[in-house]
Amino acid sequence: VKLFYEMDIQKNFNNEFFNEFIVKNNLNDIEDNYVNILFDYFRDNQEKIDDLIQNSSTSWDIKRIAKVDLSILRIATTEILYIKDIPNKVSINEAIDLGKKYGDENAYKFINGLLGKIVQN
Repeated sequence: VKLFYEMDIQKNFNNEFFNEFIVKNNLNDIEDNYVNILFDYFRDNQEKIDDLIQNSSTSWDIKRIAKVDLSILRIATTEILYIKDIPNKVSINEAIDLGKKYGDENAYKFINGLLGKIVQN
């Protein structure tokens, strides 16, 4: 979440920023592999992922979604669409937990509803 949040704040989704983040945060091999796969899928499909989030959100423009919530949504949507060995329910449950931890008091409800629409569609 921190990586996606920082990339969004910096408006920098390139490999150099990603590599600096990996080094700076001393990610171990398991985390590094997952983060590499996730980042590659997101970077290659960011427009599609953001469009899907936007089209699934009936009440918020993507630009108005809190940066932390958007980071969580991007991660979960990327997992749902491209990382088939992670069940959709797991991605959604992890996103809800992250929303409870890092978002405001209702973030997890918004995240749950939006991801539910994405999976349904």
